[in-house]
Amino acid sequence: MNADDEQLLRGRVYGRDHDAPNPGSLPHQTYAALVGGPLDGLLLDIRAGDRKKIDNGVALMTELGRWPGRRALYDPRPDDPRPGSGPGVVCRFYYSGDTP
Repeated sequence: MNADDEQLLRGRVYGRDHDAPNPGSLPHQTYAALVGGPLDGLLLDIRAGDRKKIDNGVALMTELGRWPGRRALYDPRPDDPRPGSGPGVVCRFYYSGDTP
């Protein structure tokens, strides 16, 4: 990944097309910030009712990982605060590896 790739990812929401008119966050949505790894800087849309994802982390498809087309693993840290209700970035998920 080069500097242009990193700039493209900053502040963009995972799963949104980079060519979309607004690939960034929406004021009424709740997000986790992805930290480290191939998706560093992206936001992940998390819904208040999705406690399983918030508590256990996620495996996200990416072409930028160690194995293109596979999944990058992102998990919350036990000592990080858990999100309350409300819009914006409410927690962080940290890169923990890739799946082959």
